[in-house]
Amino acid sequence: MKTATADSTATAPTATAADAPAPGSAPAPLPEPDPPVRLTLVVGSNREGRFGPVVADWLLSRIRERDDFLPEVVDVASVQLPTTFSASSEAADELAKVTPALAAADAFVVLTPEYNHSFPAGLKNLIDWHYTEWRAKPVALVSYGGLAGGLRAAEHLRQVFAELHAVTVRDTVSFHGAGASFDEEGKPRDTAGPAAAADVMLDQLAWWARALREAKKKHPYVG
Repeated sequence: MKTATADSTATAPTATAADAPAPGSAPAPLPEPDPPVRLTLVVGSNREGRFGPVVADWLLSRIRERDDFLPEVVDVASVQLPTTFSASSEAADELAKVTPALAAADAFVVLTPEYNHSFPAGLKNLIDWHYTEWRAKPVALVSYGGLAGGLRAAEHLRQVFAELHAVTVRDTVSFHGAGASFDEEGKPRDTAGPAAAADVMLDQLAWWARALREAKKKHPYVG
């Protein structure tokens, strides 16, 4: 009977110099970082003596602390859009003040008070003058008011933006008894709660903005 010898046993392949990276070869390129999300904050109140700018300034300070947003502001009080929806030079001039910021946005934050269980007519008018500018983009809602904190206005806005093919993010920021919720310097008296709520909302908004932006590059929205 023949016995096996060392020459007949199988051996594992060994690495050779050819398997090693060539000296001086460049490492694999790192993926490019996502560009910032172009975010338009819509201030939805045009009432005399309005409280909206106080909330808007605080919210902008939260947004500017992050490096994933490039913010711009559209203020309903700065534009006098007609309610007749008729083409005119006056309407074109007013639209020129706001439409470019809406069209360029990847995402929106809409700040609304609550008037008679809903949102202001001026905000609805601004929304209705536009269509494609909202489509396939995410919208975050921030509200303020009395006992309800503007939440009924925010829920009505969800229905409006759904009709416009926009996506409202789940979490919101709301201020109940808004006038008493901020100090004389325009800062929330509760320093932790609103900040935490804003961070959650903005995280969701950034995710949706990037996801929809990439999706539209591959498959243009046809709604």
